[in-house]
Amino acid sequence: MHRTRVYAVLIDTPEAQAAEAASFWSAALGAAARVDKREPQFTVLPDALPGLVTVVQSVDDAPRFHIDIETDDVRAETARLLALGATEVSDWLECRTLRAPGGHLLCVVPVHSDPDYFAAHAHTWP
Repeated sequence: MHRTRVYAVLIDTPEAQAAEAASFWSAALGAAARVDKREPQFTVLPDALPGLVTVVQSVDDAPRFHIDIETDDVRAETARLLALGATEVSDWLECRTLRAPGGHLLCVVPVHSDPDYFAAHAHTWP
């Protein structure tokens, strides 16, 4: 048995336009932009979407949106999503990038939320 919840919405933006995109989304969503000093490819937009982390991510790829699903068992959640029809694209540290049917990307990541918040809002899978 494991638990999951949608953790983040990421606005993937080509590197050359990332700063401009972060300014736009900050103004559009009414959230101050804050570059993550540990991982500067991420510009966080705190409280832009209540209950979710919202980030402009600088990528070496096409613009798109993707979600991160946090879980207390990355292996089990990855297996569950693969059984539903996703395909594995890559892995990085403890994170797995998948492609859902229809082509959308999603990442399966370890729990990043406050443990009490995660426990209160996560879905439990058999």
